[in-house]
Amino acid sequence: MHEKLTKGIFFGLVGNILFIAFGLLCLLYYYTYEYGSIFTRIMEVLAYSTEIMGFGLLAYADYLLITSIRLRRLLKVSFSAYILLEAVMMILELNAYKIEFYKPYSLPLAIIHAVISAAACFAFLQLDPHNVKWEFAVGSCITLILAGMLGNILGIRIYFSIILSALGFTVLFGTLKFFHDRQQIEIDCYGDRAVERVFNSSTLFSEDESEK
Repeated sequence: MHEKLTKGIFFGLVGNILFIAFGLLCLLYYYTYEYGSIFTRIMEVLAYSTEIMGFGLLAYADYLLITSIRLRRLLKVSFSAYILLEAVMMILELNAYKIEFYKPYSLPLAIIHAVISAAACFAFLQLDPHNVKWEFAVGSCITLILAGMLGNILGIRIYFSIILSALGFTVLFGTLKFFHDRQQIEIDCYGDRAVERVFNSSTLFSEDESEK
């Protein structure tokens, strides 16, 4: 199971890097947009390709994490919701000129996107809630994600928030990989015979860790 966990962390890292690339492609796309031009069509193909690859890798990473990590239901549901949210936001952002109801400069939209992404990041505390280093890492990533709301204040489209959310999760998965490779974080996986830990109200995540 730890092999699946390692792969899940790696693909989660790569998938979020591709989401960053998508956001940067959107930035270039809208600054150079010219209807019917070859360059614009190339940018569209690159953006869609990047989105599909990123979504595919994150979906696979999500599957690996769900099937390898013991319990942590909040984390699993939150991360799955984050992936779906990003996929929908990317489709809307790339087709904004075709969709009338979509408002890429909307402050409420930027706030909702940042808050949901930050909540998903916060759920990763469940991995090792008593690890101070991990708590600091998660807190730093949440701050980075919430900073995405500043893009709207500066008059930048929602892809600014998408980029910072993906950057926050890239840092999160990069840190998780670093800690996991050096055994600086304890993650209970299915099949482990390790000493069980109890998650109670003091950890903000009440889950009974009795063995299944």
